[in-house]
Amino acid sequence: MTSRALDERETAARPIARRDTAPARAGYDVEAIRAQFPILARPVRGKPLAYLDNAATSQKPRAVIDAIRRYYEEDNANVHRGVHLLSERATRAQEAARVKVARFLGTDDPHEVIFVRGTTEAVNLVAQTFGRQRVGPGDEILVTCLEHHSNIVPWQLLCQEKGAALKVVPISDAGDLELDALDRLLGPRTRLLAVTQVSNALGTVTPIAEIIERAHARGVPVLVDGAQGAPHLGFDVGRAGADFYAFSGHKIYGPTGIGVLWGRRALLEEMPPWQGGGDMILSVSFEKTTFNALPYKFEAGTPHIAGAVGLGAALDWVGEVGLEAIAAHERAILDTAAAALAEVPELRIIGAPRERAGAISFLLGDVHPHDAGTILDRHGVAVRAGHHCAQPLLARLGLSATLRASFAAYSTPREIEQLVRALHAVREIFA
Repeated sequence: MTSRALDERETAARPIARRDTAPARAGYDVEAIRAQFPILARPVRGKPLAYLDNAATSQKPRAVIDAIRRYYEEDNANVHRGVHLLSERATRAQEAARVKVARFLGTDDPHEVIFVRGTTEAVNLVAQTFGRQRVGPGDEILVTCLEHHSNIVPWQLLCQEKGAALKVVPISDAGDLELDALDRLLGPRTRLLAVTQVSNALGTVTPIAEIIERAHARGVPVLVDGAQGAPHLGFDVGRAGADFYAFSGHKIYGPTGIGVLWGRRALLEEMPPWQGGGDMILSVSFEKTTFNALPYKFEAGTPHIAGAVGLGAALDWVGEVGLEAIAAHERAILDTAAAALAEVPELRIIGAPRERAGAISFLLGDVHPHDAGTILDRHGVAVRAGHHCAQPLLARLGLSATLRASFAAYSTPREIEQLVRALHAVREIFA
């Protein structure tokens, strides 16, 4: 067995996170789940921590922290380049994580899984390889008004370079995509549709399967930004039919600096490498370089091995708790938060999409979100204040900033109560 080969016996023995492997548990014990996250027991400014900034990054369970520590203590070495034991163990650990990601996404081909730094790098990779191959003068790329900056700017740069046009699918006042407008914008010069699964600013859940079906009916490939979707809804690439899917480890209980680009093998095979360096080559001479096979063609240099191990552990943890159970808990928390916030005088929830996941954005009277967020912090409440890297979306709604509370598997009604009490304190200060 080569150092690059997967240790199938070791991999098969490990739990795999996938949407349908762990049914929702009766009696979801959120306090037992919270106990697995060390940071949640930490007080902030003398108050219990109410961590409601999960759309920015989630906290990490002990299982993930321990997996990373064990890797550095027991297996640390460079992958794919050594015949010694530690290198082989490190290689097996990284490739086992790749298999876990593949199964989480519903594909049997781990070579379609490319490790990147996060969703942002994944989108840039597609723009600079697939996009440069496919887009020319007069062509069009579609994005939506819901997108994070990282699913806008790479396409803007590509359009500027190629003389192409960036077209935007609009949203309703409620924050839902206008699918009739999508149909009108899909045209003979459309080369790609890039769309979020869940809006990071409003929590809007897009009808992604229907969107993909409409795009494919016109021969348009689709990239799905799953940064917010993966931790709340999961994604089955086979059922949904996407061409590319990207997500970040740190938003699904894993470490920062690791993420995934999944792509259809046929498309990935056609795409040129993005970065040059070690491990993405088979042979190099001054006259010619022969590139490596998938997925290594897109993984130049020493990878974030510990990050991949941590991501694999995070997906194990999600699988053990059950993604459906987590999703049901988060829906209940979201409903509780929406009802509680609606009772706060002068508070306005932004958007009313048909389906929402993960986050609620709101304003409190005339108080600037940054001022309110600072005061909430004094009460131990961590929320996000600002434009959430979604300035075009907020501009469409006539806003420059909002407060955003976002939720996870460990969120509790007690945290919602703490948020509401803190918001009343904000009102008293600015009365």
